Amino acid sequence: MAKETYTDEPSLERLVDLAKEGQKDALEELVRGIQGRIYNLALRTLFLPADAEDASQEILIKVITHLADFKRESRFTTWVFRIATNHLLTTHKCRAEKRGFSFERAEEGIEAALSMSSSENVEACENALVVEEVRLACLQGMLLCLSREIRLAFILGVVFEVTSVEGSQILNITQETFRQRLSRGRKQIRKFMTKRCSLVNPENPCACAKLIPHEIKIKMLDPENLRFANHRCHARETGAAVAQMHELDELRRVAVLFRSHPDYAAPESFVESIKKLAESGRLEMLNGR
Repeated sequence: MAKETYTDEPSLERLVDLAKEGQKDALEELVRGIQGRIYNLALRTLFLPADAEDASQEILIKVITHLADFKRESRFTTWVFRIATNHLLTTHKCRAEKRGFSFERAEEGIEAALSMSSSENVEACENALVVEEVRLACLQGMLLCLSREIRLAFILGVVFEVTSVEGSQILNITQETFRQRLSRGRKQIRKFMTKRCSLVNPENPCACAKLIPHEIKIKMLDPENLRFANHRCHARETGAAVAQMHELDELRRVAVLFRSHPDYAAPESFVESIKKLAESGRLEMLNGR
């Protein structure tokens, strides 16, 4: 898996200028340059790829139809993230959240899984891809245990590594509030992972494979239809850090685990949808205005 190459900031802003002038090729390239960021933010916020695709499509349309509002008062990607997070906070419903994700329920699930017979679904447990699915879904699921406000601050601060200045601009809050939300998210996830995850605390037994029968039983896992392990993606260059996890403290181990997640590839359908929208004449900025 090759690492995804995001278009750099000056190039994106140049594409914005060209798109405003009515150049449809520039608009398509602009969508390609930002769709990965938007999709990965949406997927980590909403858990289910289908929900993330719907939200990303809606966010992209908002970004494109409001390009005239971008006044360079911040970086373009900061402006895009602000539109995306506002949409994710106020508009999009999350089907996964209806299942009542919480750290307490997660602990109960682990206890139930560890108490199940080791002979159940042995074939699935021995499948490395299914085990990887559980690992990826576990990290994604932990994000659902956070309130959405804290979740977005955690994703922005830990996964995307934005500064408190950028985070405050994106979420339209003070820098201190952003730092507080990020700190709360780190503490909640660190507490859970220190107690349950062997990668953060080597004294814990690894439960990923043992969780498989339980996850199948509660219909959170379908070995024939993997959400994350089979998702087209771009690997992050964090292999060395993951290999040296034992040298890091618990807080940094948590950060490395979340940053080591792959950058999930956004569906190519996003570009086609925006292209059709542009050709329909519904985008005023591309109609010679």
